[in-house]
Amino acid sequence: MGACRAPICHLPLWKPKTRIQNSQSKASTPPPIFRNRRLFLFSLPLSSFLLLPVPSFGDGSSSYAATMFDPLTASEREASALVSQRVSQAVELLEKGRELQAQGDFGGALQYFSQVIESYKDLAFSEYARVGRALALYEVGDREEAIAEMEDVSISLKGYPEIHAALAAALYEDKHAALLAENQFAIATLLDPHFTDLSYVRDTKHWPPSLVSSLQHFITLS
Repeated sequence: MGACRAPICHLPLWKPKTRIQNSQSKASTPPPIFRNRRLFLFSLPLSSFLLLPVPSFGDGSSSYAATMFDPLTASEREASALVSQRVSQAVELLEKGRELQAQGDFGGALQYFSQVIESYKDLAFSEYARVGRALALYEVGDREEAIAEMEDVSISLKGYPEIHAALAAALYEDKHAALLAENQFAIATLLDPHFTDLSYVRDTKHWPPSLVSSLQHFITLS
């Protein structure tokens, strides 16, 4: 038994895994021509790829032509330009009215605010011209119309603190409606506490003197 074991022990060991690995590594290694091609592609600058021809699709039109497509017709572009022009004109009138209001010329401000409302009432921001118009009306003496304007705008611009504060002052002073005034002022000060400061409404918001006085009477309950 001992003589039979010796030759077997000296036989070389078969390593099939090594052969398999070697064959796999050779198969996974790309030929030199493909390696050179990859290196060439990765060595190209990014601008080279941007200059590559754009493929065509379907009827032969390119994606570049698709990006140049304008969905608007000539009449639609003309209408858009007209709207932009009207908006610019309305904003100019509104700013002029606010400028005169800041200067204390409430009669002149009233004219500009009224012009915005009459000529551009289809534009949403004309509601802010109504706020200026209501303040100007209150100063020039037509308080009934001013309060009616304030009540209407407080609905269309619900949540705009200035109109709620102005309505509170007018309701308290001219309508003696203390409870309604409190409700309006609560909305205003919840959204903007600055309206409890008389200097703020006088110097920053440029309220007319008569409305500032009414707000003072409301705050001091006098």
